[in-house]
Amino acid sequence: GAIPVGAIFTISGAASVYGGSQQAAVQLAVDQINDWGFLGDGNSINILFEDSASENEQAIAAMTKLVDEDQVVAVIGPTLSREAFSADPVAQDAGVVVLGVSNTANGITDMGDFVFRNSLPEASVIPGTVADSVSELGITSAGLLYGNDDDFTVSGYEVMLSELSDAGVSIVGEETFAAGDTDFNAQLTNLIGANPDAIFVSALAAEATPIIQQARSLGYTGPIVGGNGFNSPAVLSQTGEDSNGLIVGAAWNGSSTNPLSTAFVEAFSEATGNPPDQFAAQAYTGAWLIASAIRCADSTDRAAIRDSLASLPEIETPLGLFTFDEDRNPVHPSITQVAQDGVFLPLISEEEPAS
Repeated sequence: GAIPVGAIFTISGAASVYGGSQQAAVQLAVDQINDWGFLGDGNSINILFEDSASENEQAIAAMTKLVDEDQVVAVIGPTLSREAFSADPVAQDAGVVVLGVSNTANGITDMGDFVFRNSLPEASVIPGTVADSVSELGITSAGLLYGNDDDFTVSGYEVMLSELSDAGVSIVGEETFAAGDTDFNAQLTNLIGANPDAIFVSALAAEATPIIQQARSLGYTGPIVGGNGFNSPAVLSQTGEDSNGLIVGAAWNGSSTNPLSTAFVEAFSEATGNPPDQFAAQAYTGAWLIASAIRCADSTDRAAIRDSLASLPEIETPLGLFTFDEDRNPVHPSITQVAQDGVFLPLISEEEPAS
């Protein structure tokens, strides 16, 4: 029959630029799963969406409702890492699989054996981003700017600092901000005054946009290297030409020639009228991973689905060849992108070796 699966995304609130594409991607995957009879014998997924509104408490309430009232067999989401740290323990305590599709902070899967993610953590993506940026652009000095009150942005900063130091890059300055800040001129003035080769920033989209705009307004023309929070078409559209030269590490890029990726891009674009971003690709893949776990378990028992998901073999996905490691973190290739005229392109062409 209809198998209840939950999804918690930031459909409204400060991080809604991510949640909208995630919801559309999961709905696309569920429609395909059901239309193609993937679960067999008249079985289908009944997807139940909840809006976390970018608020931790609302994410907890959404998770509690899905787990206790709706009796879902698995949950996709929530969107933000800080929401996951708040809400995932509810699913863990109830023995319900929760699959993060955009949680990249350190420690997500440490919450328990029912917590998975298919989103590459910053610790897996940023090293390649730093290495590629340093080698391609000849960076020898850098300034750092990060949000110091969010799990995701602090994790990104810590990895950036470690990788830059290991690469022998001189740190000429560090500045911080808080979520919700809109004026970054003082911090940027200090960093730009130190004359770095590049400014590395760990921020979510709401702060990423004004940071880019204000840095350019202050006359900074050098590269800005961002964490996963910058990896959104909304950031590019809102910053226009100011985003040219922005470098961001990613789990996926729309230019991929992977047949499953190109098929996803075509289907998503047809369904929504817009091309997908990385968050859509991860959410779409996440829905298929949950469906595959249900199918392989041949059961709706929550523990059986957990065991099935943990033991899925290496499979082809829109994200590339994919598997989970022993800590339920994803293993698949990453890519370093550069923004040019409103789109993200690979920083290193396919002919060149990537880090």
